[in-house]
Amino acid sequence: MIFEIDNVELYFAEKQILNGIYLKAETGKVTGILGANGSGKSSLLNIFFGSLQPRHKLIRINKKPYLKPLFKYGVVTYLPQQNFIPPKMKLETCFQLFKVDLKRFLKKFPDFKTYTKVRMRDLSGGQRRVIEIYICLNSRAKLALLDEPFSHLSPLYVEKIKNLIQELKKEKAIILSDHMYRHILDSSDALYLLKNGSTKLISKTNELEDYNYLKVGTL
Repeated sequence: MIFEIDNVELYFAEKQILNGIYLKAETGKVTGILGANGSGKSSLLNIFFGSLQPRHKLIRINKKPYLKPLFKYGVVTYLPQQNFIPPKMKLETCFQLFKVDLKRFLKKFPDFKTYTKVRMRDLSGGQRRVIEIYICLNSRAKLALLDEPFSHLSPLYVEKIKNLIQELKKEKAIILSDHMYRHILDSSDALYLLKNGSTKLISKTNELEDYNYLKVGTL
C-alpha cells in the first residue's frame, strides 16, 4: 500500500507552521522525518493520523483520496511522544485490549516475563515505551506513525526496536520521527527533512549538512 499526504497548510493563530508538504510511505519501507525542534514534525504526524485538522490537506491511499481522518478507517496507528496506555493498566491487560500476542512479545523481550501482572505506572519509562512501540507496530493497521520512538530507551532496547521495525516493515508502511537522527538514518529507506514548513526529500545524507540541519563534518 502507498500512503501519501500532500498540500498541507497548517496555521496556529494565523502563523503558518506547515506549507508545501509532500510525504510518501509505502509497505516494505521505513520513511524517516528529520527536522529541528519546533519544525512541525509531530504536527505532521497528527495530521496524517487525523487528530489535528489543518486548513488544507490531501491524503491518498493507493492514489485514492481519503477525506475523513485516517484513524476512522482503521488503517493507521500512532505512537505519540507521551504515554497513551493508562498508568493503572496491567501489562497483560494491555495486550488483551489491543489484541496483540503477549507470548510473542515475551519471546522477543524475555526480561518482561516477570512484569505481566505489573501496572504500567510501576514500570520504567523505557519499559513503557517498549511496550507501546511493540503494540503499535503489531496492530492490524497498515500504517504505523512513530513519534520519538527511540527516546528514553536503553541502547539494548534501541537495537531491539530497530530490528523489530525492519522485521515488520514487510507487513506495513512505517513513518519514524526522532531527534536522535542517527537512529533515523540507520532505520530509514526514504528520508525527508522538514525545514521552513516544507518537506525536502533527502537522497544523500550529506544534504542534511547542505540544508544546515547538521553541522558540516558531522556525518
